[in-house]
Amino acid sequence: MNMDLRQPPGISVGVPDISVVVIVYNDASRLPTAVRSVLGQTLRNVEVVIVDDRSTDGSYEVAERLAAEHPGRVRAFQLPENSGGCGAPRNHGIAQARGTYLVFLDSDDVLERNACRNMLEAAETTGADLVSGLCVRVHVDSRGGKEVKWYPWLYPRTRTLESVSELPDLLVFDTLSTNKCYRREFLLERGLRFPVGIHYEDLLFSAQAYVAARRITLIPNRVYDWNVVEKPTRSAAKSISNRRHEIANFAHRMEIHRRVDQLLAEQGLLALKFHKDVKFLKHDLVLHLRDLPFRDASYRQEFASIARDYLDSIDRAAFDEVEPIHAICAYLLRESDWDNLLPAVDTLTNRDKISSPLVERDGRIYWCAEHLDGHDGESQGESEGQGEGEGEGDGFARQVLDVTELGYHTKPVEKMFLRNALTDYAESAGTVRLAGRITNPLGVIPPGARLTGELEFGARRKGVRFQTFRFPVATLRHEGETIAWEASADLTKGLRPLGIVDAVWDVRLRLGVDGARTTTRLTASEPGLAAGRLPVRPRLTRLVAGRIEPEISSRGHLCFRLVSREKVDAFVARGVHGAPGRLAKSGYRKAKSLRKRLTSGDTKIRLYHEAFSRLPVKKGLVVFESHLGRQYSDSPRAIYEEMRRQGLEFEAVWSYTGSPTGFPSDATLVRRWSLPYLKALAQAEFWVDNQSYPLKLTKRPETTYIQTWHGSALKRMGFDEPEWKLKSRRQRETQQRTLDRFDRFLIRSEHDVRTLARAFRLQEKTLLRVGYPRNDALVRARQASERPSLAADLGIPDNKKVLLYAPTFRHQGQRRFELPFDVERFADTFGDRYVLLIRSHYLNHVVLPPSVRGRVIDVSAHHDVTPLLALADGLITDYSSVMFDYALLDRPMFFFAYDYEEYVYEGRGTYFDLLERAPGPVVRREDELHAVLGSLEEQAVKYATARERFLADFGEYDKGNAAQGIVDQFFSQWRRA
Repeated sequence: MNMDLRQPPGISVGVPDISVVVIVYNDASRLPTAVRSVLGQTLRNVEVVIVDDRSTDGSYEVAERLAAEHPGRVRAFQLPENSGGCGAPRNHGIAQARGTYLVFLDSDDVLERNACRNMLEAAETTGADLVSGLCVRVHVDSRGGKEVKWYPWLYPRTRTLESVSELPDLLVFDTLSTNKCYRREFLLERGLRFPVGIHYEDLLFSAQAYVAARRITLIPNRVYDWNVVEKPTRSAAKSISNRRHEIANFAHRMEIHRRVDQLLAEQGLLALKFHKDVKFLKHDLVLHLRDLPFRDASYRQEFASIARDYLDSIDRAAFDEVEPIHAICAYLLRESDWDNLLPAVDTLTNRDKISSPLVERDGRIYWCAEHLDGHDGESQGESEGQGEGEGEGDGFARQVLDVTELGYHTKPVEKMFLRNALTDYAESAGTVRLAGRITNPLGVIPPGARLTGELEFGARRKGVRFQTFRFPVATLRHEGETIAWEASADLTKGLRPLGIVDAVWDVRLRLGVDGARTTTRLTASEPGLAAGRLPVRPRLTRLVAGRIEPEISSRGHLCFRLVSREKVDAFVARGVHGAPGRLAKSGYRKAKSLRKRLTSGDTKIRLYHEAFSRLPVKKGLVVFESHLGRQYSDSPRAIYEEMRRQGLEFEAVWSYTGSPTGFPSDATLVRRWSLPYLKALAQAEFWVDNQSYPLKLTKRPETTYIQTWHGSALKRMGFDEPEWKLKSRRQRETQQRTLDRFDRFLIRSEHDVRTLARAFRLQEKTLLRVGYPRNDALVRARQASERPSLAADLGIPDNKKVLLYAPTFRHQGQRRFELPFDVERFADTFGDRYVLLIRSHYLNHVVLPPSVRGRVIDVSAHHDVTPLLALADGLITDYSSVMFDYALLDRPMFFFAYDYEEYVYEGRGTYFDLLERAPGPVVRREDELHAVLGSLEEQAVKYATARERFLADFGEYDKGNAAQGIVDQFFSQWRRA
């Protein structure tokens, strides 16, 4: 072994503060850059220890030259034979290092300029054995120099841990050894070394260091740049972590995990083991599972054999902490159920795809029917003492395979992304013949449905996506739980690519089901299924490319790639990298930048003020908007419909966000923030909305803004909110200018004057005491004797009362709203008497299990809440403003305030104490809610006086004629003569 220290005789070297061990193997071109990043550190007393893993490309000669150029600061060593990993060279570096502290660096990465100084200062200040800083993945071949911080939430500030148990995520997620600084004596005393002869050595070494360290300091500073090449050349060797096609790679990962588990068990760190189990299911295993569809049967069997033992060691509670598809894949892999696993992996890779036919059992939805009733494959020791097919196994399968909460059963076919497994591929005389099976989950495509289909070939490149070629699907038929199809496409005649710029073509099958349409991608179900070449006729002549061949994308979907000629490739490469290419790319970037500026929000705002606002105001033009364009509902709708009912002559414009479906056909519809929208607002005589038009748009003096608002206030609003009191003076002034745009603000009680009007700092002349137009229907409904027709539309029997649960908006970190009570228990208890309607806030959504079908109905898609309030015989809410509207009906109300203290004292605060003034019982627990729901009649009588007082306080101006009054006051001049 060559261990000569490269330094001139006679030069004595003191003890370096930090030794940076740089390991290298066949990386001669990048090694100097890595070393220079160390020599250029702002901390000067740093040495470089280069350890070459017996390279064959001259890396060691480069290392020797660097040592000669920097005597005393750089030393070079070479192992006698290649170790095949990072462990042996790093261990040798530990042995040769002389510094007080030690840092590891790979030859293809670099240290941030201040890394050593920052880590040394932290170590010396806190006495830590280990200091860890922020690593950044730098995508060196990306166009914009893309950078991604490595688990940045671990490094928001400087923090010292007495034990890694204080921050389990550190051990679980940041398993790198290279973004850390170690006290060398600590490594030597604890005998910490990297494992040799096995990959993923960082995982074990980092775990050992974390567990052994007496103190760990984390710093928010960037210390390490991990250089990533997104598109390596074909000749470049793949990194160890990217060789997942090698079964030994997975075997090594599993062995490292076993050793880490053993370490944690020996140290009694079971909580850390649990966190690690969760991360294994949602990350480590997923990396390898995604490759399974591309591997043959022998690889899959060996993979399952290796994984099975380790999966059995994972705490079953960890399955509850990951997304359902992660748990499903792990479970099916353990069972070697390939028929269900491979489709599940398709969903794992394409998260919105529904890859299984699913099954409904006992009112729940499961990924598959297998494993629900039989034994679960637990070991003999686990099943001893249990009856045949009984016990934990069956329950665990149901727990893992239950996908009810994903809401698949609530989706119509046009909202589904269905798996389309390619089952046959053949080529002949320029024609490709394809066949496949489309998953039909829960029979969403009924046997009698009228089916249509077409194959669509579309260029992947954005700039040429307008090019699509379509071929009819000849055969579509039901086959069990799938829809089988067959089609032929003559690519010679039907596909005319340009060539070069549209090299890759994606294939989609667009399926029609009784007029509804859904789009599928063709998934290669087995490796090697699609192969061959077909002739095509590019529009740039066949000198560009004369053939096209099938290819499977990284997501497993069939596509086709033009096979260009080598001379053309060389010509294109010269053009792209030469002066013409640079000029073209520069022009493209400028055009792209110009387009971005022209379509930006700032440009639109300038256009509104400098162009559209100079156009004349159009008499009779009214722009309506409800909830930022999301709905056709609320008071703007009531005013609009009253104007139509009276036959007024005016030009109506409604704004929408997303889809215009459901908006009136007798109005002009404009997308919010579009140019027609801005032009309409600039020229409108009236604005009518219930929330806010874009804040930065100044209203013209000739335009009248009628702000209907959307509910009285329980929680503090506007400038009464604590967060607004902390804003700067300039921010408050900006907010006030947007509120000052209101010419009229609708008031339904003096409570609104004391709360909303004051919180928005509105002048008295702005207030319009007429009530809410949306509530006119509720005033009429109180006097009505017949049940609304909506009950029949929802399938509600005449003999059942209707309860409506309408909670306020919840910030839960996700859109799906978790019901605060057991909906199945509710249905079982009250299903014979009540039908429960659930309407979540429009920013949330809820998923109901099939077990409550007919007894509990999700009506969140009903944008207009007024018909639902009119239908309900009783209201259950928490703090929603619907309580003030429902009071007009004089019907029982129930307040399920399960988090009252949190809502009142940790949130915005409230204008009054709901506990004192609620017109119905306020309960905190589910059992209490069930108790008060026992009799609507009893509650109606008990709280009659409270409801009367509540209505007087909060609805005094709602008389049932608000819409008519507003139309008479502002729009009567438009009546036809």
